[in-house]
Amino acid sequence: MILAELLLARRGDDRPGYLFEDNSFTWDRVVSESESRAAMIAGLLDPDRPPHVGVLLDNEPEYLFLLGGAALAGAGIVGINPTRRGEELARDIAHTDCQFVITDAGHRDLLPDDPGVPVYDIGSNEYRDLIAAGPAWSGDLPDPEAIAFLMFTSGSTSAPKAVGCSNARAGQAGERVMVGYGVLPDDVCYLQMPLFHGNALLACWCGALAAGATVVLRRKFSASGFLADVRKYSCTYFTYVGRAISYVLAQPESPDDSDNTLRTGFGTEASPRDREEFERRFGCTLVEGYGSSESAIVITRTPDTPALALGIAPDPTADVAVIDPDTSVECPRARFDADAGISNGHEAIGELVNRSGGGPFAGYYNNPEATSTRLRDGWFWSGDLAYRDDDGFFYFAGRGDDRLRVDGENFSTEPLAALLGRLTGVAAAVVYAVPDEATGDQVMAALQLEPGTDFDPVRFRAELEAQSDLGTKWAPRYIRVLDTIPVTANHKVFKPGLRREAFTCDRVWWRRDRDADYAPLDADALGELRARYAAQGRADLIAGFTAE
Repeated sequence: MILAELLLARRGDDRPGYLFEDNSFTWDRVVSESESRAAMIAGLLDPDRPPHVGVLLDNEPEYLFLLGGAALAGAGIVGINPTRRGEELARDIAHTDCQFVITDAGHRDLLPDDPGVPVYDIGSNEYRDLIAAGPAWSGDLPDPEAIAFLMFTSGSTSAPKAVGCSNARAGQAGERVMVGYGVLPDDVCYLQMPLFHGNALLACWCGALAAGATVVLRRKFSASGFLADVRKYSCTYFTYVGRAISYVLAQPESPDDSDNTLRTGFGTEASPRDREEFERRFGCTLVEGYGSSESAIVITRTPDTPALALGIAPDPTADVAVIDPDTSVECPRARFDADAGISNGHEAIGELVNRSGGGPFAGYYNNPEATSTRLRDGWFWSGDLAYRDDDGFFYFAGRGDDRLRVDGENFSTEPLAALLGRLTGVAAAVVYAVPDEATGDQVMAALQLEPGTDFDPVRFRAELEAQSDLGTKWAPRYIRVLDTIPVTANHKVFKPGLRREAFTCDRVWWRRDRDADYAPLDADALGELRARYAAQGRADLIAGFTAE
């Protein structure tokens, strides 16, 4: 069934559909509220323009009513990322051809004064009148290929990248989650990841919709509130990104942590150690997978998957391989040393590619250049680095040079590099990813200072945090100071060399945590870092780092 049909199948169902704080909505109420949003959206849209609606909200029922309404109306919800700011948001809105934006008072200030389109506040009388005055929904099902929502993957200095998910694909995703992870009508699905991400939309909301399971909405992820919510609502299933698991495990342990109703968590990028520790403490199995908004490559774990591996590509029609991007030849299989570290990373690590093509991925919205980068010579190039063992299991080895994933958020390096270039004394800046100790990436920046300028960590932090367009995940964890930024023969920045050396060199400053000041990364601190990687089973990711 398509997404609209999954929603309409809940009509007349008086069981709880959405739970939010102290509010409860039956599935039948969810259907009627979604129908009223469908009528409102249809009445506001210009039929001669792309039917796209921007939504800038926290996780709350109105967001899901709008998603359901758009699915019924054949419109597409553009989930606007609140970690971006001002003109970046305005560019996202313009790029995806949003006809209007729906937000609230708490988010309106994130937008520029004139975002270029009408803005409706869900707390206003105007918005309530629009819902009340709208004609009845037509009742006609949308085209299965109509975009139900657009999800941003990462930005750049040219155009952002947004992937469209059709009504049909969203419905199929929900049915796969229901079957694959055993989501049943009696389940209670905890939706804590932001609704502008595919994690929350496809792996949680759509799955619950397909099964008729209850959805518990958390306005924003909270590590300290996680277990309390699980117990309050008797949650059985949840989705996550690896950093969220690390934050939950960082909460003080209690002897009764396992006294909860959780059965399964599905997500990506939790370290082997964190998965094992989470199951020990909470009695809940974490199921890891590899996927992306493009859905062109899917990798899932099997019972015999090695601890450090992602898993296998389960679709027999998909020819997934690790490819040398310079030669388009498949890389040799990985060899491992006595400590299970990869010993031939220089030849075994390549780009994760689907040689069968892009599958459901037809391209990025309004961005042919980015699309052509992903779909080259009939293959889908993920931009992610990986290696593969002799048994066919895939292992994650990092991300492409120009994008990072920090705390589950994807973003491009270039806007941050431009921002750093504005700071006092910075002649040039390069931003790149280094592996996080537990999951995903950390931000590292190399700075070339103006002649006669020394790096002042106090001033740097103060100026950095004063920038109005600084994304919430952008602040560099590591700063390296160089006399000259290295370039290739054709004068392009040589990022591979910077990534290879990472923080194992001199003139590096770092922050132990998000709120700490920058301090020199000395030998003791470097030893502490290496121990952290080893404790998380990620020592192999920095084994190839070479000092100057």
